[in-house]
Amino acid sequence: MYINRQVDSELSIWRKSRKNKPILLRGARQVGKTKTIRQLAKQFDNFVEINFEENRQVHYLFEDDLSPYKICENLSAFFNISILPGKTLLFFDEIQECIPAIRSLRFFYEKMPKLHVIAAGSLLEFALEEIPSYGVGRIRSIFMHPLSFNEFLSACGEDLLLKKKNEASQVNPLQKVLHDKLIAYLSKFLILGGMPEVISTYLKTKDLNKCRQVIDDLVFSYNDDFVKYKKRVPVLRIKEVFDSVVMQSGSKFVYSKASTHSNHKQIKEALNLLVMAGIVIPVTHTSGNGLPLGAEINSKKQKMLLFDTGIFLRILGLDYRDLLLLKNFQTINKGNVAEQFIGLELLKSKSCYQKNDLYYWHRESKSSNAEVDYLENINGNIYPIEVKAGTSGSMQSMYIFLNEKKKEKGIRFSLENFCNYDKIESYG
Repeated sequence: MYINRQVDSELSIWRKSRKNKPILLRGARQVGKTKTIRQLAKQFDNFVEINFEENRQVHYLFEDDLSPYKICENLSAFFNISILPGKTLLFFDEIQECIPAIRSLRFFYEKMPKLHVIAAGSLLEFALEEIPSYGVGRIRSIFMHPLSFNEFLSACGEDLLLKKKNEASQVNPLQKVLHDKLIAYLSKFLILGGMPEVISTYLKTKDLNKCRQVIDDLVFSYNDDFVKYKKRVPVLRIKEVFDSVVMQSGSKFVYSKASTHSNHKQIKEALNLLVMAGIVIPVTHTSGNGLPLGAEINSKKQKMLLFDTGIFLRILGLDYRDLLLLKNFQTINKGNVAEQFIGLELLKSKSCYQKNDLYYWHRESKSSNAEVDYLENINGNIYPIEVKAGTSGSMQSMYIFLNEKKKEKGIRFSLENFCNYDKIESYG
């Protein structure tokens, strides 16, 4: 079962172009990269898939000559499939297992630009770190995440509800019955998360227990992956830091709380590996004085998000019966999952062609502390964003930011329907 993804349209545009840069599809493990490429392959006459982890013999074809003509000639003979520009999709899977194959990508653009070449891999970022320049300007990266809420609604067959949601505004809020229906879907999405295998299981069975088993399998597989990250970092340290990210969610990440046996440098190294793997996403403090938001950051002040709410809540030990008894979203707002959800949705809404960052603002003062969950650059303007789990809550920090930075408008996400509060646009 294939679940349509927003990135499909971008890949379809790439297929139709006459001169192509090879695509490097990047993202955490199990977010759907391979299935997405296999779906794209249906638009081609021929499809050649090379898995460098499964088929070690193919590595020898990249040892000496990186000429794309020679590579295609040898691959055609090896797999007995014609590789023809404009008609064939050439897919290098688990490409991180063959560094020369990564280096070869740039030559495909230079020598065979009409051939569609796409690559993906698990823990790809680790391999790219070891290659100082693997094809600047000659390779196009596309970043994938777990499913967004919009993709989930579409997968559930709720395209009309999604259309109404996207058309709603402060002056044209949703009808209550539609808003309530969206809240019900949201509660399921937060608990299921956006991993394609989990959503596919839900669509086929509607059985939350089976979905929980799939999430458990994913958690085990990510833990098993820790041994692959880097041999010089002990697996137990990475696991310790990973667990601490979950426990410290919603607040500034404190290194001393992450491990009792490791120093700051060791914890930071383990944390950086988790970030590179795409399963931990940092939210960095910024002054918010101007654009770009990354110009005035304090990297010592960071909050950490897990990349998927379903995995996050499962690690926290959420009882699925909470969903069945759900009357108020705050019932399952463990670990500030509402804030996590909005942060992840912000990332998923950005351009897939960039590795995007998240920022927050915090002012420490004896008279009044203030913190805004996220700052976003929207059409060249800085907007503060606050997230509320229920339908009420003070927006004091928001107004402090607006007054201090002389901004005219802020954004609030909550379970409330679309509406306005003075300078605040509320989205439900």
